[in-house]
Amino acid sequence: MPVDHSVLRASFAVVERRADQLTKYFYAHLFTHNPGIRALFPERMDEQRDRLFGALTQLVLRLTEPDRLAGYLAALGRDHRKFRVVPGHYPAVGESLIATIRHFSGHYWTPETEKAWTEAYTVISQAMIEAAGELPATTPRWWQAQVVRRHRAAADLVRLTLAPDRPYPFTAGQYLSLCSPRLPQVWRPYSIACAPRADGTIDLHVRRVPGGLLSSLLVNDVMPEESLRIGPPLGDAVLAPGSARPLIAVAGGTGWAQIKSVLEQVALDGGRPTSLYLAARRHGEQYDLESVRRLAALHRWLDVTLTSPPDGSRYEDGVGLLCERLGRHHDCSGHDVHLSGPPGLATRLTDQLIRQGARPELIRADPAPVTFNRVRPVTSPEWFLDLRDVPWINRTEYG
Repeated sequence: MPVDHSVLRASFAVVERRADQLTKYFYAHLFTHNPGIRALFPERMDEQRDRLFGALTQLVLRLTEPDRLAGYLAALGRDHRKFRVVPGHYPAVGESLIATIRHFSGHYWTPETEKAWTEAYTVISQAMIEAAGELPATTPRWWQAQVVRRHRAAADLVRLTLAPDRPYPFTAGQYLSLCSPRLPQVWRPYSIACAPRADGTIDLHVRRVPGGLLSSLLVNDVMPEESLRIGPPLGDAVLAPGSARPLIAVAGGTGWAQIKSVLEQVALDGGRPTSLYLAARRHGEQYDLESVRRLAALHRWLDVTLTSPPDGSRYEDGVGLLCERLGRHHDCSGHDVHLSGPPGLATRLTDQLIRQGARPELIRADPAPVTFNRVRPVTSPEWFLDLRDVPWINRTEYG
């Protein structure tokens, strides 16, 4: 179904500045007309408001990238089974989305605009429904996972080892979404911090975020023997199948979790020349250095560079210093590149790596986590929205 993208963008430009009002109206409309849907959402809706509506609209606006979007929508549809989302929920969400944009568009709303939004949402919802419907009925919606080990890696960070109740097939470099019975319907994604293991356990690195519901619970309160719920593995930032190219791996903060899993997989595959750049925002914030040293000691093919700006540095964060250090790796041609870290890291580094010879198609990173509003217009080309941790969407490790 052809979608008029220019009409969509013009329409959204009219309403995007009223983001807070739009999201409140959207949820009021959705829950008033479909009270049964309220149970799919967490009790506290503070963070949810920024995510859902922003994600929906960004998906619509990204229909100009059909090849990239198709695989994403399929994974999204399969993942949303964990919320007990059924095909009948999609029309309700679509009606509220269009009603909201119509309400705030005023006289700018036309039959042509309504047609474009309706067609766009139809493409999105059909792709998600079909992907979920193609799975065998025996495919789990989620896994129960018991905490078997807990290690305080820093004042605000823990490493958790989980044992899923059934085989959990994933690929190094992927992430999962997690929920606790103590906070029903509050799902957050975390990178899997290990390659697949014979015993089936998986590691997660969780940093407490100020005001974060689930991250605070996991860091402060969750103990061994407690049961959590995990969704299916997600993400495409995995090693290129069969590649023997040298590797550049860059991690910032808890982005180390994803990169650690990739490096463990490289070791299992026999090793190849790898340059690891491990960054922190401030001096002394790096964690899990015992694992870094152990990997470096065991594998001669691994070269490690640690970067963190000291107090009083001219760098505002670790990314600036990281750019400088990467600049010394003069030739990046012929390298696989994996990037994982805080918002903006992949965007800032990708352009530099390409200038140093890296091929764009060999650079792998999951989209950066963002929220819908408050910082800059969501139509900015620098924004990525990959929202999978809440009904209808999110990829963010914040909260």
